[in-house]
Amino acid sequence: MQTEMVILILGTALVILYDFTNGFHDAADMVATAIASRSVSPGRAIFLVTLFTFLGPLIGGVAVADTIGGFVDIQGVPGGMAQTLTLSALLAAISFNLITWKLGLPSSSSNSLTSGLVGAGLFMLGNSKIHWGVEELMHGEITGFMKIVVGMVISPLAGLVVGFLLIKLIHRLLHRLRSKSRVFLLGSQYLTISWLALSHGTNDAQKGMGIMAMFLLASGITPTLSVPLWVIFMCATSITLGTMFGGWNIIKTVGFGIYKVKLIHSIADQIGSAFVILSSSLIGAPVSTTQVVTTTLVGIGAGERPRHVRWNAAKSIVKGWLYNIPTCIILGALYCYVFSKLLL
Repeated sequence: MQTEMVILILGTALVILYDFTNGFHDAADMVATAIASRSVSPGRAIFLVTLFTFLGPLIGGVAVADTIGGFVDIQGVPGGMAQTLTLSALLAAISFNLITWKLGLPSSSSNSLTSGLVGAGLFMLGNSKIHWGVEELMHGEITGFMKIVVGMVISPLAGLVVGFLLIKLIHRLLHRLRSKSRVFLLGSQYLTISWLALSHGTNDAQKGMGIMAMFLLASGITPTLSVPLWVIFMCATSITLGTMFGGWNIIKTVGFGIYKVKLIHSIADQIGSAFVILSSSLIGAPVSTTQVVTTTLVGIGAGERPRHVRWNAAKSIVKGWLYNIPTCIILGALYCYVFSKLLL
């Protein structure tokens, strides 16, 4: 009984830590362009992002959480094995988040968590317990792991296209309002930061909810995969606390390392990113705020002055994303091996 309580506390603490690291990773991405454009002070930007990140998961439903919690089937799996799986996935994601934060590299907390789940699931349960969704995809239905893959692949491309088209549209709309446009844009900057933070909360905080729902099921606390209200508040709070601290190394990379950001670029980036993330949340597809914000900014630069985009910096970020998935699959399996020796 005492061991079960320790494992329950450990699992809850790891979910909180995951959401915290997710928060300061993505907070940096969300405020990077606003700070780089010098249109909003860092303090105000962080305050807005913190507030609306907290509100996002409370009003955004749990569709993404259901996707995260459901693609590895732990129904009927012995509690110790299921707990080991979820703990391993969490540690894989947290480890990668901390490493990339230290290096100042934007990374995907979503990719880290889902890849960690795949690695741990394959090691502990085998291929048959993972809901890949390949057969359903052949019939036009996006479900299971394929919903995650589609979200991770399509959302960066969508950000690139939306950023490219959006900057073209904004320039055309503001062409005759050059003298007055800055006042309008300064005011709208607060709205676009808030919208982006709200969309972040509706998607990213739900990933912690999904893994916590798996852990509660594995521990026998809940009879089915579900997200209690207290879990929603816990995950919203922890990701918000992470947001308050921010990741200043990542802010430098995104805000100053890809394109020379001005006010108009910051607003376009926030509008485009929020649109892509919210659209994904509505269909329950987990996406990476980091990837969407970064690729939208690249699209903006490509739509305005392609030669001024620091393509080498963008390529290094993409390389980091490519390493993200295999690294976390390996970490998930490795942590699963260690935990299986200690707990089983």
